[in-house]
Amino acid sequence: MNNDIYLRRKCKVHVREGQGGATRAQLATVQKELAALGYVCAEPLLERLGTLSIEGLTRFLRDLLDGLRKQLGAHRQHQPLYPGFPREVLAASDAELYLNALAHYLTLRRRPPTDDERPALLDGRAPRVIELGTKEEFDGLFTKLAASRTSLSVADVEDLTWFIRQYRADVFRLMPPEVPFKENRAVIGAALVQHVVDPRVDAFLDANVDTATDVLRLAVALSGCDVSLAIPSKFAKTPRSRRRLLLGLLDRASNAVEDVMRYAEPWKRLAEVLHPGDFAEKFPNAWSAIQAARIGKAPPSFNACVEAALEQRELQRAAAMLVDRPGELARRLDVLLRRDSDSGAVIEQFAGVAPRVSTPVLLQVLTHFRAPRPLPLRAFTPKGELAKVFAIKDERPTIEPGVRARVAEVCERALMERFSKRPPLGRCFVEESLSDFMAPLVQRSASKSLRTVTRGSRLPLPDTRFIRLFLWWKNGRSRTDIDLSVAFYDCDFVYSGIVSYYNLKSYGGYHSGDIVDAPQGASEFIDLDLSKLADKGVRYVVTSLNSYTAQPYCDLPECFTGWMARSDLNSGEVYEPRTVVDRIDVGAATSICLPMVIDIEQRRVVWADIGLTARVGWNNTHNNLSGVSLMLRSIIHTPRPDLGTLFRLHAQARGQLAPSKAEADTVFGVHEGLTPFDVDTIRADYL
Repeated sequence: MNNDIYLRRKCKVHVREGQGGATRAQLATVQKELAALGYVCAEPLLERLGTLSIEGLTRFLRDLLDGLRKQLGAHRQHQPLYPGFPREVLAASDAELYLNALAHYLTLRRRPPTDDERPALLDGRAPRVIELGTKEEFDGLFTKLAASRTSLSVADVEDLTWFIRQYRADVFRLMPPEVPFKENRAVIGAALVQHVVDPRVDAFLDANVDTATDVLRLAVALSGCDVSLAIPSKFAKTPRSRRRLLLGLLDRASNAVEDVMRYAEPWKRLAEVLHPGDFAEKFPNAWSAIQAARIGKAPPSFNACVEAALEQRELQRAAAMLVDRPGELARRLDVLLRRDSDSGAVIEQFAGVAPRVSTPVLLQVLTHFRAPRPLPLRAFTPKGELAKVFAIKDERPTIEPGVRARVAEVCERALMERFSKRPPLGRCFVEESLSDFMAPLVQRSASKSLRTVTRGSRLPLPDTRFIRLFLWWKNGRSRTDIDLSVAFYDCDFVYSGIVSYYNLKSYGGYHSGDIVDAPQGASEFIDLDLSKLADKGVRYVVTSLNSYTAQPYCDLPECFTGWMARSDLNSGEVYEPRTVVDRIDVGAATSICLPMVIDIEQRRVVWADIGLTARVGWNNTHNNLSGVSLMLRSIIHTPRPDLGTLFRLHAQARGQLAPSKAEADTVFGVHEGLTPFDVDTIRADYL
């Protein structure tokens, strides 16, 4: 068991029943300690804790508090430049703030703590409830992760690997009947090869490694690199037994030459550690495929033939080729319909193969063709572990509304037919607010956070006037200066103002002071008065982290950010764990990160979690305003598949829609029933 994983993923812990008898006073102490972090134990958990001895209860509480502090960011000391923040910043003149900053830059010394005692925190958020879990449910976490029909985040992969490393051969009893997503097959296969000695490992690989690209992903996973193949991999030295394994899998792959040529450069790099010539006689097909990549001479690939047909305006020929690969046809449907005057024939071809297209792709096509045209902005999120977004103006030829409606109907019909084959749900209630939450289709670049949220989701703000943003980091190999900033935009996305290290007070935002060196760690905070900002015409507040010293976040020992909901800014400590709403680990390979956007008018937090490519001289938010504005518009305007649509399709296909929760057998909601935060269940059972 690993209660840290269980707590993070389900807010549950497993406790074996003991023979002791903790007193009510001792249990009250547990609740009081947890309340300081914003948590309480559910009654069944408290009853189970009552069976523990005092030693067992003490050990449990210590481990639980350690895990919760790490989740909240309370495991670090938070000491801003102005210890009396925000009062000290509000009271100081601009000249005094400037001189204090200059003194810090020259000496790297920080201001001494204030002698004033801070008043107790007036109130915090409603506590999160820790439930009593079971060993069977904990084991089921692995099954859900392995059965995911979409990519997994770095944190998901770490948890998946933990199960295989700890359970070894016993993990096969937890394996789902199918591992549907190819990237996840590679991750699981690599972990099995590295940590399990059992004949079933070979059986798993035989069943799940079909193509040369599957073999490449497996090799990439064994080297700990990006299994999406979006960025170059550095392959580790490989023992002879593993080289034989990989070449054997490649030797029996179908269409190996064509598949290898799709990723010729990675295969050349992999061949440097595989030494395929040593096994040329044993695995002749593998040898031929790798030689084709080295020489660079091979018949035109499938994609090259399709592109040639599109360039020559032979659209029917292109569509006929794509019918054999339904997913590719779905992804190129927009291009075909914009260029082909005979849209009916293309739609008929798509309708014939739609049942073979994956659920995530069908949802994306459905959303794409239902979105109003023209789009205010076209946004692109490149595949890979790094969350980047590019956006351009939408200048494509239009598609007739009737054509778009027919494509959407085909997608909806195919999805409902697929969902209808799953177990019935009875009468279902689907909350309207679920349309604010995006379906977890792509999670590989998602940061580890207190709550698992899909990029683009719009979370309701707590009923509070004040938001306190926080940042903590520690130096990497050299002095590291990370800056926390916010940029303000009006409803037309026009820049209004900024709060940053060079402008500590503006509009209704207050900065705690700029720290430029963090050998033992450092914190920065920004307070936001939402009422003042709204009165001044600010609608969007974009949070930004900038590595002034240009180190990428992935090179730092630790860096995290997040926000608190505060009813009074001068009560309580500067960092109060019980007021933390979200905390995000920042580990992208960029030096600029946009964690979230606050929509003041709609009282929503828009989950961004994206990185920007740094440019020379762009080490602060002001120098990057055009990039920030572009990302803001792309986050707000890009249509994405939402959970409301997904759950309603399931409800209609597997049951009936109920008018209220009280009349429903199955509830899809934000706070009860199946919620947007049950990502593991959604990915495994609803996609």
